[in-house]
Amino acid sequence: MRVLLVEDDEPVAESLRRGLKRYGFEVEWVTTGRAALDHTSPYDVVLLDLGLPDTDGLDVCKALRERGDVPIIVISARSDETDRVVGLEIGADDYVSKPFGVREVIARIRAVMRRAQPRGPAAGNGPDRYGPRLTVDRKAARVRLDGAEVALAPKEYDLLAFLTEEPGALMSREQIMEAVWDANWFGPTKTLDVHVAALRRKLAGAITIEAVRGVGFRLEIVEDGGGEPRTATDGGGPSTTTGSGAS
Repeated sequence: MRVLLVEDDEPVAESLRRGLKRYGFEVEWVTTGRAALDHTSPYDVVLLDLGLPDTDGLDVCKALRERGDVPIIVISARSDETDRVVGLEIGADDYVSKPFGVREVIARIRAVMRRAQPRGPAAGNGPDRYGPRLTVDRKAARVRLDGAEVALAPKEYDLLAFLTEEPGALMSREQIMEAVWDANWFGPTKTLDVHVAALRRKLAGAITIEAVRGVGFRLEIVEDGGGEPRTATDGGGPSTTTGSGAS
């Protein structure tokens, strides 16, 4: 996923770039409103600071929105409610106040992308389907296998929800721990293996979770009839994924 980052504060921008790249995002960084408006390379989402050196970020937000419907997330030190309301009214999809963590920004990116590009024919109003057997209802936080609800512990569900964001992607232990547990987690990751084992057991036949030594885990969707697993995309229908891991 390609991110256009509009931020003139170098330490903030570098921190965001490093964090986003760890999660597989491609980041193009510009420091002014004019550079943002002149940017011609394609991008999937905009992270826009309001305090730009050459123009007000709200004007940039308005101009970008008039050009198209690419999701825009405002990132700003301005905490005034008026700025939030104005930003949302002129076209921003979300608003994050500084200081913030990379994990929060990534969660908001994924949320706005889900709204902008719903997986299923129900336009995101119903459960997400992953292959022929598994559904995840994010609104109700429920998982069903062959129509029957599966009892998952809270972190098992969080892990599954995270991994289903990117089916077939290799996720490092660090990525999983930061996303599912805490960005400042410093404890052992053995519990991650325990949670992965639980998901494998509870969702057997619907997903596979491959352990890649020294790196992390890769989740794949099992095709109907017990065939080969299916990875990232699968032409046409909703994207499929399933989770693994725990802390």
